[in-house]
Amino acid sequence: MSELTSLMTPACIIDMGKFQRNISCMQAVAKRDELVLRPHVKTLKSLAAAERYAPSNGPITVSTLAEAEYFAAAGYHDILYGVGLVPNKYARVQALSERAEKFTVVLDSLAAVNALVSFADSLEHPLQVMLEIDVDDHRAGLLPMSDELLECAKALQATPKLHFRGIMTHAGGSYDCFSQQARDAMAEQECALIAKASARLAANQIHCELVSAGSTPTALANTHHKGINELRAGVYATFDCVMAGLGVCDTDDIAMSVLTSVIGHQTDKNWVIVDAGWMALSRDQGTATHAKNCGYGLVCDPQGRLLEGWYVSSTNQEHGIISHIDGKKPDDAIFAYGNMLRILPIHACATAAQFSAYQVIDEDGKVTETWSRITGW
Repeated sequence: MSELTSLMTPACIIDMGKFQRNISCMQAVAKRDELVLRPHVKTLKSLAAAERYAPSNGPITVSTLAEAEYFAAAGYHDILYGVGLVPNKYARVQALSERAEKFTVVLDSLAAVNALVSFADSLEHPLQVMLEIDVDDHRAGLLPMSDELLECAKALQATPKLHFRGIMTHAGGSYDCFSQQARDAMAEQECALIAKASARLAANQIHCELVSAGSTPTALANTHHKGINELRAGVYATFDCVMAGLGVCDTDDIAMSVLTSVIGHQTDKNWVIVDAGWMALSRDQGTATHAKNCGYGLVCDPQGRLLEGWYVSSTNQEHGIISHIDGKKPDDAIFAYGNMLRILPIHACATAAQFSAYQVIDEDGKVTETWSRITGW
């Protein structure tokens, strides 16, 4: 064990107590609704972290082929690559399907399906495929009642080297739901529409082994997730300021922070300058449209206690500027030169991507472990 003060800043911190509580909360939802939980590992991209919430004997979702290869090498066999597949990735996908029995790709158009069908004869092993359903007009996916959905599923089912596993969706529109009522309604819409798509396929003799839905806001909504058999979510393990701004969690639930040091001041502007700029915090300003704009991150003391009103108001590559929302003068006892602070991330996935490893702390604030991660696509 070591003290936080022994770390060189900036450093990415994971609070193990909060991390474990967040994980338990999502697991309880899946157990209550009798659903398989397929965690999305894209936030931390770390085997050491995944051991706590996404063990190798269960299914996972990834956002890059690099993640899929990393987890397949560690023995994971049920891996959903949740980004639409394009032909320049076929060779790596083929290799992955040979290493992970249930490596699964996602398609969302007849053009994408036809391209994969044409390639299928080159496959050594059957490739698992799912179709993405659009339930909120937010991003990708086939409409639940479209003829194109039926055409795609029939084409996949008729191709010997392709195995149609089912359908999935992601209600990204939930990131615009700022009330519990709105999140509950979105969760019910997400489940109802993908269930409708599943029923339509069944009526045409097309079986869906998996009916998979989820985003952190809809997974944690106050509703039972009817009509699906698999729940997906990812950022719940750490949470972030976006989730707190939506009301999905409290700021005290955020398990990730960036440890930073005070390197200077601009006293005439009431600025505190720290060594965590956008290279440490990322450029994400995902709370800019929220009632509370958290800038580039909320400021905490070294113990992780929120310093009310203080936030990272602007960043340069290696410099962060901390200000008070009301322009208050910094307290010399807290913001003195050399003092350490912790910054809560706006978007945990973006902040985590700035680091090659995480420093894990216990309830006493002692560093107990270092978790490595992978990067790239």
